Amino acid sequence: MFWRNTLAAGLILAAAGVHAACDWPAWRQFKQAYISDRGRVIDPSDRRQITTSEGQSYALFFALAANDRKTFSQLLAWTQNNLAEGSLSDTLPAWLWGHADNGRWEVLDANSASDADLWIAWALLEAGRLWRRPDYDALGRRLLALIARDEVVNIPGLGNMLLPGKTGFVKDKRWRLNPSYLPLPLLARLARYGTPWKEMRAPALRLLLETAPEGFSPDWVHWQKGKGWQLQDKPALAGGYDAIRVYMWAGMLSDKDPDKARLLHRFQPMADATAQRGAPPEKADIISGKLTQNGPVGFSAAVLPMLQDNEALYVQRRRVAEMFPGKDAYYSYVLTLFGQGWDQQRFRFTSQGELVPDWGQQCAVSH
Repeated sequence: MFWRNTLAAGLILAAAGVHAACDWPAWRQFKQAYISDRGRVIDPSDRRQITTSEGQSYALFFALAANDRKTFSQLLAWTQNNLAEGSLSDTLPAWLWGHADNGRWEVLDANSASDADLWIAWALLEAGRLWRRPDYDALGRRLLALIARDEVVNIPGLGNMLLPGKTGFVKDKRWRLNPSYLPLPLLARLARYGTPWKEMRAPALRLLLETAPEGFSPDWVHWQKGKGWQLQDKPALAGGYDAIRVYMWAGMLSDKDPDKARLLHRFQPMADATAQRGAPPEKADIISGKLTQNGPVGFSAAVLPMLQDNEALYVQRRRVAEMFPGKDAYYSYVLTLFGQGWDQQRFRFTSQGELVPDWGQQCAVSH
């Protein structure tokens, strides 16, 4: 009887696409498709076979969530050696690397991308805590100090704010900002290090709430001294491939976070549009609420965390399963690892912004 029940259970698991004693199949496949043996995340959609600091930072997060210490080490080493001139203690990573017109593989744009920098610092701090690696913790603190020095400004009328990069985002008393660059779980973790991180929560919350008057976040927005948000500017009108992460970060907040309910209420129109259309819109006009065609499958994965109490959750889960990203959809795949991974309870964030990985998970439904 025991053998028969075990066999039956095995057949059911196989039919459901479940792997006994499994790891994280989607992460394993991402590594095979997008990460080189040396730890470089490659976006094959660009003819230059580019690598971005964003790609490296997200992969560091996934490696940590998967308890994949070897890949984490490889990713970190490649990032330091190729994007940060050998040291994340002294140099913010360049955001773009790839095959240059001169035939060499090198940095293509040395400017930084602060969202990637923030994720790298956070990943190092959390790797230091979870894996008991003081060296990772120390490196994370030093990188965080660089970010505070080079990418944080005090904007009049708003407060301490993370610029999207080291240069090119301030002109004529106008600051260009990106709401998706400020995941509140990360800011919660960094608040323990004092200024400027402790004071950044309030202006970040204003950025998220006040720039989405119709419930749709912009990709980019300007703040002008003495006038506040400039929502009629063209960069602020559209919300799409950057903004999709805003809903994802909000949905991933701990249920104990005091601002989660407020954020999800503000973004309810995005959830409603997804339910009505059967998929999230690719872009939205943040002033009129006018929507375009449906977004790629990664968008469906990205909204899974904010749809936990919505019937649309099951429709989007099915869309992700049926249209799972392949080897030529880097961004959709990354969104899927985040959104589906969270939905499968592979990781959670505490209200203090610490990672709670499910390293003991034996089986989970794969795509």
